Amino acid sequence: MPQRRLLVLDDDPLIGRTIQFIAQGVGLAARYTHDPGEFFAVLAEWEPTHVALDLVMPGMDGVEVLVQLAQRNCRARIIITSGMGGRVLDAAGRSGVEHGLDILGVLPKPFSASMLRALLDQAPGTAMAELPALARGNPIDGAYSRPTGEISAEAMSRALEDRQFSVVYQPKVVCDGGMLAGFEVLARWHHPTLGEIPPDRFIAVAERHDLIDELTAQVLDQSLQWFARHAPESRPPALGDPVTLSVNLSARSLRSHQLVETLTSRCQAHGVDPSRIVLELTETSAMEDPVASLDMLTRLRMKGFNLSLDDFGTGYSSMLQLVRLPFSEIKIDKSFVMEATRSGEARSVIRSIVDLGHSLGLQVTAEGVETAETLHYLQDTRCDLAQGFHIARLMPGERALLWLQRHTEKFANPSRG
Repeated sequence: MPQRRLLVLDDDPLIGRTIQFIAQGVGLAARYTHDPGEFFAVLAEWEPTHVALDLVMPGMDGVEVLVQLAQRNCRARIIITSGMGGRVLDAAGRSGVEHGLDILGVLPKPFSASMLRALLDQAPGTAMAELPALARGNPIDGAYSRPTGEISAEAMSRALEDRQFSVVYQPKVVCDGGMLAGFEVLARWHHPTLGEIPPDRFIAVAERHDLIDELTAQVLDQSLQWFARHAPESRPPALGDPVTLSVNLSARSLRSHQLVETLTSRCQAHGVDPSRIVLELTETSAMEDPVASLDMLTRLRMKGFNLSLDDFGTGYSSMLQLVRLPFSEIKIDKSFVMEATRSGEARSVIRSIVDLGHSLGLQVTAEGVETAETLHYLQDTRCDLAQGFHIARLMPGERALLWLQRHTEKFANPSRG
């Protein structure tokens, strides 16, 4: 029987090499590249039996690669990977099938070695729809109560009791110069047997079953402890600009009469001034109960907390929210930022949002910055802050600290940059 061969295309060398190593461990020859041009050259010359493809990459995204593979009549079995939500992964998988490709399965990042091995061990002729749920990134034990992959309230509650949730950080930097401006913190669920479960699968469940406040409390306690210990108080040389910690806030939390007291007391316990905390809300959050939101957000601003309107530009009433609610920051939705180098319309939207934000006295942050070219455009528009894979990926505390140390050294010794 001829040896199976896996070709990996991923812009993250660590993940690409890890997939290569796992594949070699189950008997496949494996090669890795981060460059689409090299990928297609190796594809033609090496004729792999399997392909592992990352969806989100600079230059040519995974969907474009799938179209190219279909045009080349690729017969390899394809595994799609991504840090995007499950709905995006599933849609990409369906797209590949409709293009006539042999989609073996989809894997949400980060995934466990066992999930990848489950896919690579599938017998020839197994279609994506026939795979076990685990191999499609949908855990199949009691954590999921229905075939749709919805998490049960019991599993969520047990995870909170067992402290299975951890946090990751993504730096925000000043567009003009790259100095550290802050970190955004996001929750991650590490299930003891299923591996990591993405936020788009557990946040809504936590909200629906009144568990979101406990989840937010655990995220705050972990991140505030790390932030108070490791983050510099201000960014040089402007001592008046504090380094901030951005925390996502649920619409359900805005209903809690204890929210202001809870946030304030936790900041006090960790020695973090509320002015260094940015509470991020989506437009939907702000609209769920407009009167209650206005009262609560005003009280939070009075306590010193900053407020950010996330995903700005995607909702019909975003402009109304800027007028009626006391935001201090708007975040340009990444769907515009990621298209900035390819779309004149996206660039026009970005420039308009930056001008609007500045005219209202708001700080403007762009998320989804994946290339140097995009960052240069944001600098030209006078956008204030940026975050995205070009700057740094989501990192656990230990790696974020290493990034912070290297970043600090670079500004202390510019010649090393």
